[in-house]
Amino acid sequence: MPAIQPPPVDLAAILPLIVVALTAMVVLIVGLFVRREQSAVLAAIALIGTIVALFAALALWGSDRSAFGNAVAADSVFVFFGAVCLAIVALTVVLSAEFVAREGFSAGEYYALLLFTGAGMLVLASARDLIVLLIGLEILSLSLYVLAGFARERLTSEEAAIKYFLLGSFALSFLVYGTALMYGATGSTQFQAIAAALQKPNLLGNPLLLGAGGLILVGLAFKLSLVPFHMWTPDVYEGAPTAVTAFMAVGTKAAVFAALLRLLSEALPSLRADWANILWGIAILSMILGNVAAVTQRNAKRMLAYSSIAQAGYMLIAVVAGGTAGRNALMFYVAAYAVMNLGAFAVIQAISGARDEATDVASFDGLGRRSPLLAGAMAVFMLSLAGVPPTAGFMAKLYVFSAAIQGGYLDLAIVGVLTSAVATFYYLRLIVAMYMRPCADSAPAAVPLPASLTVAVVAALILTLQMGILPSFPLSMAQATALALR
Repeated sequence: MPAIQPPPVDLAAILPLIVVALTAMVVLIVGLFVRREQSAVLAAIALIGTIVALFAALALWGSDRSAFGNAVAADSVFVFFGAVCLAIVALTVVLSAEFVAREGFSAGEYYALLLFTGAGMLVLASARDLIVLLIGLEILSLSLYVLAGFARERLTSEEAAIKYFLLGSFALSFLVYGTALMYGATGSTQFQAIAAALQKPNLLGNPLLLGAGGLILVGLAFKLSLVPFHMWTPDVYEGAPTAVTAFMAVGTKAAVFAALLRLLSEALPSLRADWANILWGIAILSMILGNVAAVTQRNAKRMLAYSSIAQAGYMLIAVVAGGTAGRNALMFYVAAYAVMNLGAFAVIQAISGARDEATDVASFDGLGRRSPLLAGAMAVFMLSLAGVPPTAGFMAKLYVFSAAIQGGYLDLAIVGVLTSAVATFYYLRLIVAMYMRPCADSAPAAVPLPASLTVAVVAALILTLQMGILPSFPLSMAQATALALR
């Protein structure tokens, strides 16, 4: 009987993941010996570990490594999306520092869960195998379920966690079943082997294969809050702590879009005629429903929840457009969406007050006089989400719509432009409240702005403007990354 030969493991290829996971364990252990009023120590450890992992990921730029029998990739695609995900984790740690200390949360558990979620994001960004994709999605999801309900004294937070867990588990079952059917149809779960199997002409029309692809897309669409798999999003975004909502809104989309892009480009290019039509319809529904529903919202977090549904639809346009231009646009959009959305939620957290409850639009009344810095930053973030120049959101939408036109999807570009015009209404509504409405009598004369929140808001503001005025650096990285996809 021949000896079993384990696949070669390149530890350098998974070094960012190792660093994040080890940092999470260190934070969890150190948290047992640190008093709650010293939570800044744990935030510092988490931030340092994330930055080290970020440099470890950037060191892989230009390489084409793999690990675990080519099930895990460490190419430029992983570096780009991994860097975005780690930057999101780092900004969330900074954003959470004051909130965790104020609420008296168990800081060790909180920051460890953030880091474990980041580890799941890295696994998703590197997955070249459906089993690895499932593992990454589960690591990410299980941590987020707990984080959504971390404010245990608030019923809305508990409700958010339960809804997210139940619906997330149900959606994951679609992904698991789709993976099983894909293995039955092609004999493998690895992307390259699946693509090779699909070269057989008699397999393309196999109902087993088409069913597998559909079920996998359903599971990923749930995580991306795409219509019609979006119903959980407003309630979970509203109930979860604001810092967690920000993290969930941007981090999950960055990681899952990385996995979706790699899956469609490397495993299912032969089925493009099938999945492109499905995603075309989902993109249109997401843009229309997300923006129209957001117009009616009076709670800022629910408004941004529906906005995130619409934003996912815009990103999906780039996926449908395909080609190098579509991939470039998607990567740029993911990075731009991350910074402007994190900044918006940072401002919401700053004005939400104790217990993280004052998140209605009326809370922004007169903010321009009470806190000019916060109001100015929020105005920039809203204009960026609306796609107004010279912000990151404008450049992101410009690239996406241009890619759609180049790919022959003029209809998607037209719907995108029209729905962006609708979105301008509810984004401007916040700006009107900040600068054109008087302060409520019960509103504080000035909004306290802790140092950690100031850093998060200023960093997001600078990046939002930089990507809009000087987009060449992130765009050049996206262009180099797109070439790495087969």
